[in-house]
Amino acid sequence: MQHVFLLFNISGGEFIIVALVFLLLFGPKQIPGMARSAAKVIKQVKNATNDIKREILDNAEDNALTDVKKTVQEGRDAFKEVTDTIKRGTKL
Repeated sequence: MQHVFLLFNISGGEFIIVALVFLLLFGPKQIPGMARSAAKVIKQVKNATNDIKREILDNAEDNALTDVKKTVQEGRDAFKEVTDTIKRGTKL
């Protein structure tokens, strides 16, 4: 039975070979620093993506809110016209 390592769809044996090559190329002292740097980059990308999503949602909410405000104002204007017509008709 073959176990599949979920990262990049590679098996356990392939992962071990890649890890050994990585260890030989960069040495045990540089790998933790590289991992920290990679984690920082991933965190920055995630934060940037979240900021973009938040901005898009805020703009969408602003547009929807503007439409609601416009509809409410149109309703107020129509109500004012009706009340003004009634006042003129009853001469209050």
